[in-house]
Amino acid sequence: MNVTRTTSLQSLTKFLIVLVSTAAILLPVSYAAQTKPAASGQLVKHGIVVDFEAFPVGDAADGLVEGQLAEMRFRLTEEATGAPVTGITPGVWMDMGQVIQDKSGAEQKSCKEKIALYLKGVVGIRPMLDLNSYYVVVMNKEGSLSIIDPLVSMVGKTSTLGMIRLRGPGSDWVKSQNEKRLFVSIPSTGHLAVVDTEAFKLTTDIEVGEWPTRVAMQPDGRFVWVGNNANTEEASGVTVIDAGTFQVVASVATGMGHHEIAFTEDNRYAFVSNRDAGTVSVIDVESRQKIKDIETGPVPISLAYSALSQSLYVSDGKAGTVTVIDGNDLEVKRQIALDSGLGPLRFTPDNRYALTVNPSKNVVFVIDAASNKHIQTIEVAGKPFQLAFSRAFAYVRSLANERVTMINLISLGEGKEPIVMGFAAGGSAPQLAGDLPLADSITFTTSEAAVFVVNPADNTTYFYMEGMNAPAGNYKVFGASARAVTVVDRSLREQEPGVYVSTVKIPAAGRYDVAFMLNTPELLHCFSASASANPLLENSVGGVAIEYLQNDRLTTAGSEFSLRFRISDSGTGEPKSGLKDVSVRYFRTPGTDRREVFAEEEGDGVYRALLPLGRAGGYYAYVGIRSQNIGYNDLPYFSVAATRQSAEKK
Repeated sequence: MNVTRTTSLQSLTKFLIVLVSTAAILLPVSYAAQTKPAASGQLVKHGIVVDFEAFPVGDAADGLVEGQLAEMRFRLTEEATGAPVTGITPGVWMDMGQVIQDKSGAEQKSCKEKIALYLKGVVGIRPMLDLNSYYVVVMNKEGSLSIIDPLVSMVGKTSTLGMIRLRGPGSDWVKSQNEKRLFVSIPSTGHLAVVDTEAFKLTTDIEVGEWPTRVAMQPDGRFVWVGNNANTEEASGVTVIDAGTFQVVASVATGMGHHEIAFTEDNRYAFVSNRDAGTVSVIDVESRQKIKDIETGPVPISLAYSALSQSLYVSDGKAGTVTVIDGNDLEVKRQIALDSGLGPLRFTPDNRYALTVNPSKNVVFVIDAASNKHIQTIEVAGKPFQLAFSRAFAYVRSLANERVTMINLISLGEGKEPIVMGFAAGGSAPQLAGDLPLADSITFTTSEAAVFVVNPADNTTYFYMEGMNAPAGNYKVFGASARAVTVVDRSLREQEPGVYVSTVKIPAAGRYDVAFMLNTPELLHCFSASASANPLLENSVGGVAIEYLQNDRLTTAGSEFSLRFRISDSGTGEPKSGLKDVSVRYFRTPGTDRREVFAEEEGDGVYRALLPLGRAGGYYAYVGIRSQNIGYNDLPYFSVAATRQSAEKK
């Protein structure tokens, strides 16, 4: 059964981009309570049964609570047989139930209106929670990350969603398996930055040794490995970090020079290249001890592991060879002669073909992992220096021109004629930007039918759809210099056959419509779920207690929300009057539109701040009092939902 919403998205938007999530986070396992769900519903239509359930995650066992995580589950089965409906892509959005209502008040018609508006990508018409989508993250030269909304920002109409400041310029990055964390190496300070991709904020900085550059994640997601390009023998190697606790668990000296990192598919061995030493070190992952050094040539510049051939492939820039190392007995089994000047080497998604670039010769070499033979040489002008793969194409980035070359993967193979095409990503050569990080300047959307390409020379990120002659849109970073790009996925995913799950952070208390859509067969329906206010809002710290005086947590976008609260002594309950430095910092989920305003006292310890809420969405407000040593994160927050007018008024 081919159930997809791709056609609908193509027809309603210019770009093949799924909508951007404001809070959806996919967890690696189900944390739903195994008791009665906090919300549920069922739809039976066109031979499909959709069962919806919402469970609280963690300590919120009594129901859905604002500011807490909730697991949203959709089980799809065939009505006649009960068989699971697998391999589909449902569209799911959550919005306050009062946001869009039609004149008649008919729920089904209102639901259709909401879905149509979400798919159109109209600026300002966004659901509070989007379970279908992704963010684009750009690494900047200035030591920052820019967060982009690909639905509206890529057409040049809106600004960045937010920016994260780092200790220094990033070099490389890797995502955790569930994409809740982004690890960024910062060579100049010796740190690995950990970014929370739920709220897009810096969680912590880990000291990881001297000059950390390359970052890699084990296939099982347990450990992050960082290459240390240190100036001394004892400090040059890798640092291993627990991906869950952020603790350094090992430092292994491997040899001098830049380090690339690869793993066997069973997580048994880690391979670390040592560019100046001319070796590849083999590390036992369980003990995190180096067990062997293998000589592969004078300058091992890149390595990649093929699960298909169970072998490691090492390209040498000076010798112009690719050394094949058996992943079981750890012995060299073949050396493939190509040409000096080799650069990065990567495998196609099926692990069958290795492609390695040669910038000095303007070619890409193709190696068949089945025979370990060089089978094709493909000309690529402009000093090719980076490789990336979608399901259909190899993308080759060149340094000396603006072109991105695309090699059709079906044309790879001995005796075949390569099919080559391409497009211009900007009008300037990337090398004009100067020093570039290790991180890729190419990344793919969640559909893998479209790509984002950063051109550092013109400081622009281009969006390209496969099959088009030119990019379909672009985004320019203002106030920063773009260098690399990646995507953080927020899609609803199939956790088990027919069960599609995502975990979201409830932005505000109230009743939500959970809009569900399939394209084939056509299903449009709104389930319902309610979230209660967070009881932690009445709390205290440092002898100061705060009590928010609002009962209504719903307002209209474009208005000023009057936030009233009482500040008192947490011990005596006496009001704290006369405070002149009470301020409120507030932002729209997931961390945008940040502002600070001062509050004025109305009397008897009651203070009032006016919060202009310009756009629809969920807002979080934090109170700080400098004279009392109360920071914005010390006291409980207040949340409010700003909703838009009805669809007719738009």
